Amino acid sequence: MKYRIIPVTPFQQNCTLLWCEQTGKAAVVDPGGDLPLIKAAIAEEGVTLEKILLTHAHIDHAGGTAALSHELGLTIEGPGHEDEFWIEGLPKQSQMFGFPNVDVFTPDRWLEEGDRVNFGEVQLQVIHCPGHTPGHVVFYHADSSLALVGDVLFQGSIGRTDFPRGDHATLIRSIKEKLLPLGDEIRFIPGHGPMSTFGQERLTNPFIASRFG
Repeated sequence: MKYRIIPVTPFQQNCTLLWCEQTGKAAVVDPGGDLPLIKAAIAEEGVTLEKILLTHAHIDHAGGTAALSHELGLTIEGPGHEDEFWIEGLPKQSQMFGFPNVDVFTPDRWLEEGDRVNFGEVQLQVIHCPGHTPGHVVFYHADSSLALVGDVLFQGSIGRTDFPRGDHATLIRSIKEKLLPLGDEIRFIPGHGPMSTFGQERLTNPFIASRFG
């Protein structure tokens, strides 16, 4: 599996294009907006986009979903059903944060812990990691030692928990019990900012490293 990170929206959210090297089939994770940038990346890589994958339904991650799905005839998989209220509130979110008006959508498939998503010959494991939002999921590709963690974990930080139905203790538990056990060598693409590894964050991230208390 190959990938390309495409920062989108004024929040510089890491939309990610994933594709199967054998078939050229692709998925886009968290198309928050700036669809011309996303479509240009798809054309430059010469891949065929099959579906949209969502980690969660905040505007900077899901804002472009309805338009992209409608334009290219793509299925939508994710996030967890617990994020439905965030999808229903996307128009209000767009007004609140100064984003272009967006349409509400219904995913073709809500995702749960242990599910698998596929494109081409690639299969990703779905890990439910609530705390930032209740339906937040992470996509993990063991063969590439790569995880797409949305806004659960960042280099040196963690996701906000002051939004509706966010919970700090739940987020920390998701990181420590769901993500870190995958292994120190696992690289991750966060929702914002640079990539890191679970090992680096376990040792140095002040929100989860034991040496910080």
